[in-house]
Amino acid sequence: MSGIKGLVIKGSRNIFTVRSGGKDIECRIKGKVLKGMEGFYNPLAPGDEVTVEAPEGGAALILAAEQRKNLLARFNQKGRKPQILAANIDLVLCVTSPAAPPFRPRFIDRVLVQAEVAGVQAAVLCNKYDLCDGDPDLEERLEDYKRIGYGVLRVSAKTGLGIEKLREKIAGKKTALFGQSGVGKSSLINALAPSFGIKTGALNEKYDRGSHTTSLSVMFELPRDDEKKTFVIDTPGIRRMVPWGLKAEELASYMKEFFPLLGRCSYGLSCSHRTEPGCKILEAVAAGVIHEDRYESFLRIQDELE
Repeated sequence: MSGIKGLVIKGSRNIFTVRSGGKDIECRIKGKVLKGMEGFYNPLAPGDEVTVEAPEGGAALILAAEQRKNLLARFNQKGRKPQILAANIDLVLCVTSPAAPPFRPRFIDRVLVQAEVAGVQAAVLCNKYDLCDGDPDLEERLEDYKRIGYGVLRVSAKTGLGIEKLREKIAGKKTALFGQSGVGKSSLINALAPSFGIKTGALNEKYDRGSHTTSLSVMFELPRDDEKKTFVIDTPGIRRMVPWGLKAEELASYMKEFFPLLGRCSYGLSCSHRTEPGCKILEAVAAGVIHEDRYESFLRIQDELE
């Protein structure tokens, strides 16, 4: 197939911006339906590698998409289909905040499950850390995420706290920022590269949550002094995260501290991990090896998947 290779930077409906050879090209999908993408709410997302036909003086068309190494998605309840937020990424940063909007570990757990389903490294980034005021509950949950194997970053886009550590963490990678509206994903990118001047929104004081200033996923290439290419994808703020790509009975396989215990229950792999005697997961919850809030997240997500 003739054409030039490019990287999807952003897109909505059937119009996409593709970067090729240092130039951004506005493209449409040839025939409006891309082969292999029929079951998704959106056929392409930032990070997708595509082949483009760009004739002189004519409209540029996306002919095909390369096979993805991974994709980060969520179930779009309005469209009743999985919505792709980023593709071919190296890292997912679940962005949260201690206040304004409040810390929501249940949301974090869902994002971490989705990252495990995608097979992508994930970490928890607590932005607005200057607002935490030494909250012991917040610190306990952040330390528990670290204990079970996730990186934890304490950052403030406003004061600059932790921004250099963040810069080191994402260097040379394609990173997706994933979080609820108002946690400051766009502000973090502005802190990393002020020249971008991304629009940020004010918090809705009545509901203590953010407004959707980012309406679609957009990829930014951060300026660097070396040859490493560093990309950050700013995804739309999501109020409700519904995981996609797994069955209810598979959920425990995608929770780091649950997985080593699978098959060791008295009822083996048929254990529901709810009421059975001899359930190793219930024993781990009672012993504090599995945080009781993580177990509650497991029950809620499993109920939704069923």
